[in-house]
Amino acid sequence: METIETDRLVLRNFQGGDAADLFAYLHRPRASCFFSLTLETMEAAAVEVRKRGKSDDHIAVCLKETNKLIGDVFAIPEEDTFSVGWNFNADFSGAGFASEAAYALFAYLFNVKGARRLYAYVEDHNAASQRLCERLGMRQEGLFKEFVSFHKNEVGDPIFENTMQYAILRKEWHSCD
Repeated sequence: METIETDRLVLRNFQGGDAADLFAYLHRPRASCFFSLTLETMEAAAVEVRKRGKSDDHIAVCLKETNKLIGDVFAIPEEDTFSVGWNFNADFSGAGFASEAAYALFAYLFNVKGARRLYAYVEDHNAASQRLCERLGMRQEGLFKEFVSFHKNEVGDPIFENTMQYAILRKEWHSCD
């Protein structure tokens, strides 16, 4: 993908030097939806960086001044629709980086890639991501009860989570852009 720059960030493809920073936030993911991406070793992080570097689906979010990876955004294409999301290192939360990166991603998807619709799945207990969706102009389209399981209880039974779906259409984006 082409590199996207904002005031404080650079969104780019993953590169070899990103493994340690990716490991920092995927060693113990905060959001349950990322449990399946847990990295156990630095070697696993290096493999994941190489895999992500070959695709435009996962986009590295780096501080502009230092090129330090602080998180990632993703955009999985489905014809003229994209499934979108974000995952950031907790050490960088509260500074508006996720909002800045997601806004840049949305602008790119609508204005460059010609997306018609973007949607995101958010667990009903992930208030921060819900607020981010709303700041981006997304609307809640539904709540899927006991939609998916990312982990199990102490006896091995799946724990199902309620998941909200947020979405925004290109015509809605341009009206709030």
